[in-house]
Amino acid sequence: MSAGAQTPGGPAPRRGRWPWIGEGAVAAARGVVLCGLALAGAALLAAMVLALGTLFRSFGPAPSGPDSFRLAVVAAALIPASLLGVRWLAGQTRRLAGTWCGVPIAAGYRPAPRDAEAGFLRRLRDRAGWLLTDAATWRDLLWAAVSGCLGWLLALAPAGLVVYGLIGVVLPSLGDTLHQPAPGRTPYLGSLPAWLAIPAGIAIAAAGLRAGPRLLAAYATFARSMLGPTRQAELALRVRHLAQTRADTIDSGAAQMRRIERDLHDGAQARLVAMGMTLDAADQLLDTSPAAARALLAEARAASAKALAELRDLVRGIHPPVLADRGLAEAVHALALDMPLRVHLASELPGRPAAPVESAAYFAVSELLANVSKHAHATQAWIDLRHEAGMLRIGVTDDGTGGADPARGTGLAGIERRLAAFDGALAVSSPPGGPTVVNMELPCALSSPKTSSC
Repeated sequence: MSAGAQTPGGPAPRRGRWPWIGEGAVAAARGVVLCGLALAGAALLAAMVLALGTLFRSFGPAPSGPDSFRLAVVAAALIPASLLGVRWLAGQTRRLAGTWCGVPIAAGYRPAPRDAEAGFLRRLRDRAGWLLTDAATWRDLLWAAVSGCLGWLLALAPAGLVVYGLIGVVLPSLGDTLHQPAPGRTPYLGSLPAWLAIPAGIAIAAAGLRAGPRLLAAYATFARSMLGPTRQAELALRVRHLAQTRADTIDSGAAQMRRIERDLHDGAQARLVAMGMTLDAADQLLDTSPAAARALLAEARAASAKALAELRDLVRGIHPPVLADRGLAEAVHALALDMPLRVHLASELPGRPAAPVESAAYFAVSELLANVSKHAHATQAWIDLRHEAGMLRIGVTDDGTGGADPARGTGLAGIERRLAAFDGALAVSSPPGGPTVVNMELPCALSSPKTSSC
């Protein structure tokens, strides 16, 4: 077991001399995508306003005919479709702001009504009421209006600067193919001299590449100010999350109690009952057949040893003594020694988390290692334990075949529920062919380290 090791992919690749060029180009391309989402939202909002105007005219005092009725039907269908389209575009903006810009934006929508027994018309009415009375829907519409008018300029700014700078580089090389406003000048930046257009274009393009990531982060921050949930919505989400995690914790505790009862009934309890019957038989044979009685006593002694071992295993499954005595790092170290594959452990824990958090982290690592040994076909695994910024961070990596998906099994989903009870999070990256990387975070504070209770 080593104290630490490199990840399966080897050392991190070296960055180029000017990494900001690639980062700026990526930011410019992403800005174009975000700009497209903003303009699409504005188009849907305009379609919704046009449909509302059509409906008002159709039911106004002016006489209406068959054509007007058809327009009213189309407008009535266009309004909810546009509303759902705006909501979908807002959701994509939230997702891309988190993955591309590093600015996560929570949705804050109220849960959709779920009444499977209601009729179609009632379900349609309930869903329409849910959409129209949700404050997040109106925030989405406001965002569509503001981003369609102004926000898209901020998203498009990096690409615009790069393209405008490249124009300054390309135009002088075109020579007489373009109309020149004056001899020796190029139609660029107020008819700059041709010799100055190229360095000016390079400077503008470089400024766009340099400022691209920052402009994209500013756009995401602006989006969060409008698309993020209100304080009241955050409280409602928090209450809903706590209610769900409380229910999951209760269910998990009840399942654990049933497992313990089953293990006691099928294991140690059955052996103790058999041992009692063996001792009773030995007592009856003690006077008439001492040799048979001694054989039965030896059998009872072996049964008692097996029952004691099963009880110890059961206690270890509830709360391992090494975890209570030596802490999380030592408990994970002992766990790794029992694995059929090589496990590298790197630990930087200056203290110990609270006992419930420590237990949840230990069993999460235990289940992950069990999954690796059973399903991943891995030869090595890496475990990283550290505490940073008030978070217990645990990384488990293996060089197996990959393909792990929390949605396709109960193991990872169970770990996620276990961590959610402590406001923890689970992130899984497992492309086909591997490697599989699982990162866990648990908010907690560390106490002074406790080495041993012996």
